[in-house]
Amino acid sequence: MKNKYAACVIAAGTLWGFMGFFRRTLDSMGVSAVGCIAVRCIFATVFFAVTLLICDCGAFKIRLRDAWIFIGSGIISLLVFGVCYFRAMDYMSLSAAAILLYTAPCFVILISAPLFKEKLTRRKLMAMLLAFAGCCLVSGIGSGGTIVTPKGIALGLCSGLCYALYSIFSRFALNQGYSSLTINFYSCLLAGIGATIIGGTEYVGIITSSVPDLLFAVATGFVTCFLPYLLYTRGLEGLDNGKASIMASIEPVVATIVGIVIYSEAPTLMSAAGVILVLSAIVLLNVKSKEKTS
Repeated sequence: MKNKYAACVIAAGTLWGFMGFFRRTLDSMGVSAVGCIAVRCIFATVFFAVTLLICDCGAFKIRLRDAWIFIGSGIISLLVFGVCYFRAMDYMSLSAAAILLYTAPCFVILISAPLFKEKLTRRKLMAMLLAFAGCCLVSGIGSGGTIVTPKGIALGLCSGLCYALYSIFSRFALNQGYSSLTINFYSCLLAGIGATIIGGTEYVGIITSSVPDLLFAVATGFVTCFLPYLLYTRGLEGLDNGKASIMASIEPVVATIVGIVIYSEAPTLMSAAGVILVLSAIVLLNVKSKEKTS
C-alpha cells in the first residue's frame, strides 16, 4: 500500500521538526554547528550498525563502483547541507534560511524528471507550490524580520540543493539493490567522519562531561537522524522522489508547533495559514486521481 510509504515520509518530516530543539540545547551545552552534525551522524551510525548486525550482516557489503553514491549522500547531502544551512544563518535571518532550504522539493522534482523519468503532473506541481508557500508563511517571510544578503542566498540555495540530493543519491542506491539501512549507515558514517575532520573533536569532551549530556547526545542522533532517515529512505521505496520531498515539508510545521509548546513562541495568523497550506499539499498528493501527465 502506498499509504504506508507516505506515512513513513511524513513521520520522518515530523521527527526532523524537532531538530531545532535538539540543536538549541546542544548549542547551550557549547557544541558548535559542525559538532552538532558530528553528534547526530556518529550516534546514528552506531544505531544503523547495530541494526545491520541484528538484521543482515551481509548488508554492510557495497560494490566499489557504487562508492560515489554513498560519498554523495554522506558528504554532499548530509555534511555539506548542514554546513551550508548553519552558515546561511550567520548571513541572514533564520526565516530566510529556512525558506531557501525548502526550495529542495523544486530541485528534487526538476532533477528526478530527466534522471528517473518521474512524471511531472499538475497535481504534483500544485502541491509543490502549496508546500513552498506554506513554508514561507510558517517561516515568517514578510513579517519585517527577514534579513537577506547575497552570501546568505548563495549558502541557502546550496543547502536546499544538497538537501534535495539526498533523495537523488538514495534513489540511485535503491535502484542498485541496496537497502535503506545500508544507504543510511554509510551516509551517516561518512558525514560524521567529515564533520569531525572539519570541526575537530571538541564536542566529545562536552557531551561526555555528564551522563545526562551523553544521553541527550544519544537521543539527538536517534530522534533527528537515525529514525527520520530510516523512515524517509523506506518511504522512497514506494514513492517517487518529488512526492516524498514535498511530504517532508511537514518539518517546518512541526518546528512551529515545537516553538509554541516548548519555547512559548507566539503563534500568528500567518504561521497558521502556512500550516494549512503545507497540510493541504500533503492531502492533495494522497487523494486518488485519474490525472494524466502534463
